[in-house]
Amino acid sequence: MKTWLQNICIVSLIALIILTLAWEGWLAPLKPGGSAMILKAVPLLFPLFGVLHGRRYSYQWSSLMILLYFAEGVVRAWSDHGLSRWLAGGEIVLTSVYFVAAIFYARLSARTI
Repeated sequence: MKTWLQNICIVSLIALIILTLAWEGWLAPLKPGGSAMILKAVPLLFPLFGVLHGRRYSYQWSSLMILLYFAEGVVRAWSDHGLSRWLAGGEIVLTSVYFVAAIFYARLSARTI
């Protein structure tokens, strides 16, 4: 079960990084030709190494950080139009999947006394 949850977290985190880069790079950037918003993918790289190696602490703190991306997705799904709205919906789904899987992984990987 832990391996399954870890794989879900890895796939959703990498998919979110790719979505963020594609969204702000060329699919629907805020400014034509791309914008500095592409840098919002950088914080997603910080927990990646720990998530890939199954470090419980990385799952714990990244599950809190991912909520910022969830909030951004909700705001942009509400306010944007066209493709950007659909990409925001994808961001909401990916962050929700990551959050739930990370919480359960952290719980299952807890040390028993």
